[in-house]
Amino acid sequence: MPWRSPRVRLEDAAPAILRAPGGLQQRGKLEVLSLNGGLLQMSSTLEQGSRLNLLFVTQTGPVLGAVEMLPPISAERQPFRFVGIEKADQGRLRATVQSFLPAVQEAWIEKYRAATAKRRPERRGFFSFLLRSFLLLAL
Repeated sequence: MPWRSPRVRLEDAAPAILRAPGGLQQRGKLEVLSLNGGLLQMSSTLEQGSRLNLLFVTQTGPVLGAVEMLPPISAERQPFRFVGIEKADQGRLRATVQSFLPAVQEAWIEKYRAATAKRRPERRGFFSFLLRSFLLLAL
């Protein structure tokens, strides 16, 4: 199974600006982010396959990258993938994603603990061992 870049949901959707080569701009909010792409909330979606420049600001600084728009998942939400990003912007993107990972991992661990706490393991004590031993000897 190929490795998948961790996805982080931004607590407060970060403002983002998409800029087409012709100069047209569209504003949106970045909801989910990974090293490979993310999910934007916009007033209207863009054509699948459109190549644009995306600018958004994170706690580590501004990130500018070339993106390709993927098929919309709703009338207001559309995923994208990075197709080009400078090394400095890649570093800020990586730092941003990594800053959210401890919280994501903790949430997953708590969810796992809650699921396993509901399941009661079968208890096998010494008494049941003796009872089974006597039954085997009786046969």
